[in-house]
Amino acid sequence: MKELSQEEWSKQLQDDNNAVILDVRTEEEVEEGYIPGAKIIDIYKGQEFVDEVEKLDKNKNYYVYCRSGKRSAQACNILDQLGHANSYNLEGGFMNWKGDVEDNT
Repeated sequence: MKELSQEEWSKQLQDDNNAVILDVRTEEEVEEGYIPGAKIIDIYKGQEFVDEVEKLDKNKNYYVYCRSGKRSAQACNILDQLGHANSYNLEGGFMNWKGDVEDNT
């Protein structure tokens, strides 16, 4: 796992043709908005989260975020343990996100 600042995360994501964005927040949090193109897998779902992560392509680069950056750091560690080579945690999480946002309305 690598911790990336908001700016580093955005720049690297923009230049990465092998990127997948993972939002590991709860459904309620996602209703407040999300980063466009994000795949949503709630880390609080425990084994269900692990099962979903195990289905993901290990050759992709995962850009992971939550509300503040703590759960996404945990998610990156899980990705690493399951053999995913590249995971990037968004420092400060969605609370500090300055990029594009989609909402569910």
